[in-house]
Amino acid sequence: MVEEYAGSKGRFPPVKRRNNRSVFVATIEKAHSLVNSLIESGRIHDLGLVVVDELHMLGDGSRGAVIEMTLAKVLYMSKSTQIIGMSATLGNIRDLQTFLKADNYTNNFRPVQLKEYVKLNDTIYEVDPKEEECFRFSRPLNFKYSSSMQKMDPDHIIALVTEVIPTHSCLVFCPTKKNCENVAAMICKYLKEEFLRLREAEKGVLLRALRDSGNGSVCPVLRRTVPYGLAYHHSGLTSEERKLVEEAYSSGVLCLLACTSTLAAGINLPARRVILRSPYVATDFLKRSQYKQMVGRAGRAGIDSVGESILILQDKDTKMITTSLEQMKDFLCGTLLFVQQKQLCVETSLTETVQRLVGLLEDKHLITVTAESHGGQTLQVTKLGRATYKGSVDLSYSEVLYRDLSKGLEGLLLNSFLHLVYLVTPYDMIAQCKPDWMLFFRQFTLLSATEQKMSAAVGVPESFIARKAAGQTVRKGVNMEPVRRMYLALVLFSLLKDTNLWSVAERFQLSRGFVQSLLSSSSAFCSCVLHFTQELEELWPFKALLTELTRRLSYCVKAELIPLMEVAGVMESRAKQLYNAGYKTLSHLANADPAVLSSTIENLFKKQANQIVASAKMLLNEKAAALQEEVDELLTMPSDLPSAAKTQQHV
Repeated sequence: MVEEYAGSKGRFPPVKRRNNRSVFVATIEKAHSLVNSLIESGRIHDLGLVVVDELHMLGDGSRGAVIEMTLAKVLYMSKSTQIIGMSATLGNIRDLQTFLKADNYTNNFRPVQLKEYVKLNDTIYEVDPKEEECFRFSRPLNFKYSSSMQKMDPDHIIALVTEVIPTHSCLVFCPTKKNCENVAAMICKYLKEEFLRLREAEKGVLLRALRDSGNGSVCPVLRRTVPYGLAYHHSGLTSEERKLVEEAYSSGVLCLLACTSTLAAGINLPARRVILRSPYVATDFLKRSQYKQMVGRAGRAGIDSVGESILILQDKDTKMITTSLEQMKDFLCGTLLFVQQKQLCVETSLTETVQRLVGLLEDKHLITVTAESHGGQTLQVTKLGRATYKGSVDLSYSEVLYRDLSKGLEGLLLNSFLHLVYLVTPYDMIAQCKPDWMLFFRQFTLLSATEQKMSAAVGVPESFIARKAAGQTVRKGVNMEPVRRMYLALVLFSLLKDTNLWSVAERFQLSRGFVQSLLSSSSAFCSCVLHFTQELEELWPFKALLTELTRRLSYCVKAELIPLMEVAGVMESRAKQLYNAGYKTLSHLANADPAVLSSTIENLFKKQANQIVASAKMLLNEKAAALQEEVDELLTMPSDLPSAAKTQQHV
């Protein structure tokens, strides 16, 4: 059984399998929740193997801390679980070996040789980190630029890419999303017309598929660049757009992608040449691990005999490059607290640090601390602490979440989803919100009187928004967090009603990628809040309400289409077609004849129909198997268990 634990998906604890073993494919946060649930249910010893891909993420801020917590718990609670960590960019292997009590298996084999270069002005230098002078002259850049072209492209990106495309593929990593789009559009201006004739029909198919995924709309930049075989790739695209662009690039229909650093991690899109537009990610200087991830995309096994990477530098950057490797080594040697406490805790001992953190947890009412007669302390997790733990809620938000939910109960608005949506709008996305006040006011006036009253109750009255929309000054000291949160809640509220991501993104003047990211984050947070409320009796009304809202946010379609959306390969437009044709439930699809389905549904090929029916059957069997497992477990409960306990277990 292969189960997905991401967003709102996954059961805690997982279903017990008597005759099968399960593989859980999980995000970092969900893996942590999964381990927590197995520990709490006494089933951690059932966990035979933990595989951590991209282990270097241990150094990635809060997510790295979650990985470390997860692995530390597994190591402490289960001596039988094997841990395998994999990475191509680790710099502190000895420390990790000590922490994980692990053996180290290293191989420097690379199927395609990688040659690394930097470009400074109009000269290319080869990088050889083994030499004392690591930059060695390679060649001058041979490309004739007109004055207007030089002004448009001072970094000679066009020269670098046209050396390889369209015969070979190329990735251009850019520091920002906007820069990706600008670079792709700029290159197109100077490409020859022969680029338009290459695989012209397949590019037309791609554009139509992009239009279908966007409900009839295509991004203007992609509409312009795709005919030349170019595209951009960043989080501003929807997941459907990203998938189409990735498939087109992999098949050679697209020969160049201008992308952000996120493409380097977890997506297998290699290229003959990788160009790093600058040594920055946004405004932060490039880390060694990020650089290695990016240049590691160069070289396509089975296609190229060599891969090339070129980092474009300005004069001001060269000094930072020559000293950054040692700085990164120092940084990577400071990732594991226990192993490295001597290096890290120079001023503060580990004991004092732990004591400080215990005090912090106590201040947040997540634990209670009781002094013992022998001088020790007893720590007890509070109900709020258990709810925080069960819901995998960030500690910094647990108190404010409890306060918001408790206050919400005083006047919970039930004739609309707005209040619930506001309560599950993620706190960590508030900082990214910069309301357009005129838009805010316009959308606010469309709310019903009760919805406006609810908004005022959480600290966002109409008078405040009206003054901001009119450009008037407002009194200082106004808490802007509820205001920004309400703005994001209105975006989500519009999505639930409209279900058209493109039109909502246009309505609020936001990128469709941001809107989709907001939707997916809200879906995941809604699932966390649901688990949080299940541990606090006083918040019982939210249990049923958030169960339904989680489903709505997960699929963002009309309620009747949700069961169909669970089937692999079924997006909203396809779900509407199936529903209108009479295939309204999972059972209907599972029992369908693929040939009849293909002939009934417009533009549904036989192969796709077979996949849809097979997926529906698999889902139906999984649901039946899960129910059977629960029945078997109930029937095998100890006979001496009190009947009341049996009844409670059943309920």
